[in-house]
Amino acid sequence: MREDFLHYLWRTKRFHMDKLQSTEGETLQIANFGKHNHHAGPDFLEAKVKIGETLWAGNVEMHLIASEWIAHKHQTDRAYDNVILHVVFEEDQPIFRSSGERIPCLELRQRIPPKIINTYQKIVHNEHWIPCQHHFYAVNDMTKNMWLDRLLVERLEEKTVHIAERLTQTNNAWEETFYQILARNFGVKVNAEPFELVAQSTPLNLFAKHKNNLFQIEALLFGQAGLLQDDFVEDYPKALQKEYEFLQKKYQLSSVRKESWRFMRMRPANFPSIRIAQFATLIYQSSHLFSKILEAESVKDIEKLFQVALSEYWLTHYIFDKASGERKKTLGKSTIHLLIINTIIPFLFLYGTHKSIDAYRDKALRFLEALKPEKNSIIEKWKTLGLEPESAYQTQALLQLKNEYCIKKRCLECAIGNSILK
Repeated sequence: MREDFLHYLWRTKRFHMDKLQSTEGETLQIANFGKHNHHAGPDFLEAKVKIGETLWAGNVEMHLIASEWIAHKHQTDRAYDNVILHVVFEEDQPIFRSSGERIPCLELRQRIPPKIINTYQKIVHNEHWIPCQHHFYAVNDMTKNMWLDRLLVERLEEKTVHIAERLTQTNNAWEETFYQILARNFGVKVNAEPFELVAQSTPLNLFAKHKNNLFQIEALLFGQAGLLQDDFVEDYPKALQKEYEFLQKKYQLSSVRKESWRFMRMRPANFPSIRIAQFATLIYQSSHLFSKILEAESVKDIEKLFQVALSEYWLTHYIFDKASGERKKTLGKSTIHLLIINTIIPFLFLYGTHKSIDAYRDKALRFLEALKPEKNSIIEKWKTLGLEPESAYQTQALLQLKNEYCIKKRCLECAIGNSILK
């Protein structure tokens, strides 16, 4: 048993509350169970409990055994001076305030319905793909769908934390912040960090001075990526190298280490060299990109913005100095959709929140509903449990459910888990 099980019982009032008494025999009446505290300090705040003939207002602290109060050093923490009731599964010893006064204690050991304990133990202590795998089918669709709606918003809020931090660092420069985060996601997971470093070390306003010259934009990005340091044979990388040497001195730039990039075990279409060439073309053809994103009314509008045609050299190359068969290397629709999911939608959601404009938050959700469901191993497993997502809106929520609740066994904080326990 874990302490969060006691939190669940208290929060949902799922224990026998007839003839409540403290462990010292005083009558207890709970007028207000308090607010669940998810931060440091007592577990429930602003509770009201009548003990004997006196109505107390304060906080409630919970432990599996009372002595955990001492183990957690609450007796030396002023934040616990206003605890009016200690709720435990078992009181193995009395607990006292720093003043020497005993803290009233409610023991729940004999007050929890056996069926709830049994179901809880079965859910938490198993090795199924999700803890409630054998109970999941019994939960009605309305409960599941309402919970998935909440999880999607939660996922978007979590995704915007990093963006908000970066926004602060750029003094609320939305275009610059968007450019940096977009660069990170252009790098795919394995090259996200170096791609973001390139963007941070090459401010967006620098490209404005070369907005009509794709060659110079490529020189800046490839040079800042540290990928123009070799002794090249072909004319094009030699020309880029020479141009970057000039621009580097002019703007006093420092490049990323070449060794930061990973090419191994990657599809050629995802090589950093191709991604950088695509990113350079996007910058070349799309000034004020974030403003255009805000104006977009559909996923198709955004797809058009991300249609990039690479320069002639890249038609026959994946890396410098090594020719390959001629092939267009545009951003595929699936890649654009991932950029929409991981970059554009969180930005729209955060922008709407910052500016208190619900239309942008609604647009973010509408775009997710318009995108096809993602395909990955987690979503395939959900399908075997009877959930067939119809859009990226649902797949994003299902990813949140699996990664943040099922894996961490936060069943007692999950609406589906709560439904099963009821």
